[in-house]
Amino acid sequence: MPANLLIVESPSKAKTLQKYLGKDFQILASYGHVRGLVRKDGSVDTEHDFKMKYQVIDKNKKHVDAICAAVKEADNVYLASDPDREGEAISWHIMEIIKSKKLDDPAKTFKRVVFHEITESAVLQAIEHPRDIDSNLVNAQQARSALDYLVGFNLSPLLWRKVRSGLSAGRVQSPALRLICEREIEIRAFTSQEYWTVHLDSHKGRSKFGARLSQWQGKKLEQFDIPDETTQADILKALDGAEARVAKVEKKKKSRSPAAPFTTSTLQQEGVRKLGMTTDRVMRTAQQLYEGINLGGETVGLITYMRTDAVALSNDALTEIRDYIGTHFDKDYLPGAPVVYKNKSKNAQEAHEAVRPTSIERSPDSVKAFLSADQFKLYQMIWKRTLACQMTPAKFDTVGIDIEVGPQAVFRASGQTLVFPGFIAVYQEDQDDVEDEDEARLPALEEGEALPVDKLSGEQHFTQPPPRYSEASLVKALEEFGIGRPSTYASIIKTLKDREYVDLDKKRFIPTDTGEVVNKFLTDHFTQYVDYNFTAKLEDQLDEISNGSREWVPVLDEFWTRFHSQVEEKQSLSRKEVTQEELEEDCPKCGNKLAIRLGKRGRFIGCTTYPECDYTRNLNDDADAAPVEPEVVPDRTCPKCDSPLHIKVGRYGKFIGCSAYPKCKHIEPLEPPRDTGVECPQCHKGTLKEKKSRYGKLFYSCSTYPDCTYATWDPPIAEACPQCQWPVLTIKTTKRRGVEKKCPQKECGWSEVIEPPAPKE
Repeated sequence: MPANLLIVESPSKAKTLQKYLGKDFQILASYGHVRGLVRKDGSVDTEHDFKMKYQVIDKNKKHVDAICAAVKEADNVYLASDPDREGEAISWHIMEIIKSKKLDDPAKTFKRVVFHEITESAVLQAIEHPRDIDSNLVNAQQARSALDYLVGFNLSPLLWRKVRSGLSAGRVQSPALRLICEREIEIRAFTSQEYWTVHLDSHKGRSKFGARLSQWQGKKLEQFDIPDETTQADILKALDGAEARVAKVEKKKKSRSPAAPFTTSTLQQEGVRKLGMTTDRVMRTAQQLYEGINLGGETVGLITYMRTDAVALSNDALTEIRDYIGTHFDKDYLPGAPVVYKNKSKNAQEAHEAVRPTSIERSPDSVKAFLSADQFKLYQMIWKRTLACQMTPAKFDTVGIDIEVGPQAVFRASGQTLVFPGFIAVYQEDQDDVEDEDEARLPALEEGEALPVDKLSGEQHFTQPPPRYSEASLVKALEEFGIGRPSTYASIIKTLKDREYVDLDKKRFIPTDTGEVVNKFLTDHFTQYVDYNFTAKLEDQLDEISNGSREWVPVLDEFWTRFHSQVEEKQSLSRKEVTQEELEEDCPKCGNKLAIRLGKRGRFIGCTTYPECDYTRNLNDDADAAPVEPEVVPDRTCPKCDSPLHIKVGRYGKFIGCSAYPKCKHIEPLEPPRDTGVECPQCHKGTLKEKKSRYGKLFYSCSTYPDCTYATWDPPIAEACPQCQWPVLTIKTTKRRGVEKKCPQKECGWSEVIEPPAPKE
């Protein structure tokens, strides 16, 4: 056995490192986290300095056993989990397991090694300079885990009792939800305001251009100074027949500097804006590029570690980038000295380097053949941004022209011409909800020059509400408010989607009814804990723990004392207080008050005396409209209670339900599921029918359900498996293998391609 054992998080990373370290090293993967808090109340002991109860994660037990077996044989153990707080904690957990099994023989050495890029030089240098586990980073991560646990395990059950089961609240997830809900409130409260602008169309030679009225009767015009059509018509009438003359020409030179290299946050934002990815997809793809890609027999990490707040680049990287620019571009594109960027983040942690290619010489085109579409697009963006950040600024000529029309009006025309592209030749940063700059070219004009008036016209405008958050703008807001860490943004957004607190409409977040009720409950009753400043202050304290300037137990104690007291105080709230909002409107059926209520399918208006009175209507329905009579299913009654059956509308469309609901809860689909005619291979009584999951995905299950629970995701065919004789095969279609017959029994694994995949273009 090799004398040296190196433990990393990812198996793909292990393969890459083996090539660099050779036969003297055995490399094993922990497959991420090895221990987690016991998932039950009391795992964080608030009475005894927040001592935590950990257990080995079930799915990783076999990997932990393999690591422990290898530790017994090794002389030197190197813990090489990822170079951040979470990675430091994983190394600590591995050591705690080793100690618990009494494998920490004093004759052995146990050291932590850290590398921010998976290249041979970086890895070998890390091995030559090991260190001890940083207890400050571990304590900061433990404090974060404890805080998240205490909030989740105390607020979530409260939500189950007061709102609906299955809901959750989180320390950083809840302020993020608040951002989305508050933006929606702003949009609903927004009142659009009309205003007008007046425009002049003119030309010189063949060059046509336009100008906008900027001064009227000696006064500079503000946005709402022309409020309506009548006012703009009066201005146009006054200007009719007036002559136009150039009053002033202003020429300036302008430059624009490149954006800093990527941090975790800006990488996610640009991945969403430029590439149309989700934040989760960006981070997963970046992880693959970091851990290593097989480039024709050689596995190489293509980018540095993607969880970073830093915008710095190493001296070696700067030298290589500047050499590349000097070789591939004219000398005007290379600044006289390296461009230095400073962190905007107040407490930039895990501060090593920005996200960059491990070698700028490895151009996107040179590795394209070895990358998936997502990997190539993301690598290309990182490569271009890194190269551009060390190039000269772009240069523009700008011109502003004041045109007098008659004695009362001054119109303003402006234009911009790109003189030297600089970094724009490689990369330009995108922005959210910003109109493109006017880069119109203007003809050469002189002061005092007369101009023809081709057209004078007015244009109507209406003010617009603030835009809903996209994934990119939400990440930017989370960073600005100090909510969470950039490495957690993708999981925050994923949680909000998975809990169905938000929907996406045209790639913009809209809170669901459930999300709004949860947010209102938290902001009304736990105001401090969804307060942006409070959340940011807590993140600052975690940063101070990580750098050793603050102790972690007092931070938890201060938080828990107040939080626990508030949770206990809110136990007495009734569900009605939380989920219902009484209206100043009487029920047309019984005369009692109506309320906005929350049901399984969202909010609606219903009688406060339910179930005695079953009056309901949709939230936006006209109160004076006659109630719509339910559509009755003809010639059928409920098979359970013999009441009439009604066609109802639910979250997933129309369905048939019993009219006696909620006393009888019988429901069935409006359209019966398609029967494949394939006999169920498990019970041999029913047939497999095509159904839809709650997320709309097709699957095939036995018609005798719930008596028989057999189901498969792929379309079944009545053919026996030639290998194990299972009576049913399925048809599976994938891009990689095409169309194939497969045995649904995992332990068998038989398959046969019946239609090869389409050739790549």
